[in-house]
Amino acid sequence: MRRFIGRLYRDDSGATAIEYGLICGLIFVGIVVAVTAFTDASGAMYERIRSAMMGAVGGS
Repeated sequence: MRRFIGRLYRDDSGATAIEYGLICGLIFVGIVVAVTAFTDASGAMYERIRSAMMGAVGGS
């Protein structure tokens, strides 16, 4: 039993999977932040275009 617990304690293969999972999670968070910033910026751009076009054709 002691030998089994010793091997289990020294086994670090699960730690690698956890590290890869954390890296993948951080990349996902970065992508979400970038997409959110892009959609906010592009929404504002299209609103400016809409306003300019409405002003050019005499709309409200």
